[in-house]
Amino acid sequence: MTSILRNDIIFILLFSIAVGVIVYVNADRTLAFLIRKSLGSRDEIFRILDLMFVEVDKKKITWGMLLISFGLGIAAFFALWPNFWIGLFVGTAITIAGWSLPLVLVKNMFEKRCSRFVEQMVDGLTIMGNGIKSGLSVTQCMERVVENMQNPISQEFALVLSQIRLGRSVEEALVELGDRIPKPDVQMFVTAINILKETGGNLAETFSTIVVTIRERQKIEKKIEAMTAQGLTQGFIVSMVPLVLMGIFFAIDPSFIRPMFVHPIGLVILIVIFVMIIIGGLTIRKIVKIKV
Repeated sequence: MTSILRNDIIFILLFSIAVGVIVYVNADRTLAFLIRKSLGSRDEIFRILDLMFVEVDKKKITWGMLLISFGLGIAAFFALWPNFWIGLFVGTAITIAGWSLPLVLVKNMFEKRCSRFVEQMVDGLTIMGNGIKSGLSVTQCMERVVENMQNPISQEFALVLSQIRLGRSVEEALVELGDRIPKPDVQMFVTAINILKETGGNLAETFSTIVVTIRERQKIEKKIEAMTAQGLTQGFIVSMVPLVLMGIFFAIDPSFIRPMFVHPIGLVILIVIFVMIIIGGLTIRKIVKIKV
């Protein structure tokens, strides 16, 4: 058995057959997972970019994602040849990271845009409240916001006004605004207008209440960010300790750490280390992150 395992070709062949059998047995789940992680990620990127009013060439985005994932992964694999297992591990990691990274970046941009919209709501609702007091309608107040404020609130309110001019009701246009900006403060704003249009009430006072609520929520969020910053930093440091120690050992005595990168058992240990680092980092982040 030892002589067979030492033969790289036979070992690779047996490993490939084992992987093929596992994939065949779980074909449906594997196919669904691959579609969700590949085409699903691409479609989600397109959807988020549309919500941010960003016009893109879908073909170029697709080819770009393929290039930075599979392209760089294959390049890394051949760059590390003939170290098959190291090349396979590094190439696979780069491929997964390269395909997932664009979605993470786009979601981060979308989250910042939504947060910026909520911050602008303080000034926007103040303008609308003053407009209501002077006798203007909700749509006229929104036009004042579009004229006097910057994006993204100007873009979103302009889209709401365009939908209303095309025949959509104010309620439907505002509900779609709440769907595009999935923030509790926006939902509160939309619900307040829709309810008061049906039942009647003081919109100006309601807007003032929403502004106070947003300001208090922002104070709490900033306080929580300050309190959790230490935990996030500690989690990052703890996650980086194994990698730093590995680098120190490699610099001091390369022969001591080299078997982990060339021996199959060492590669398995290396994979387990990286998986545990990722799980530990995500767990710490989830523990210290508090949603308001």
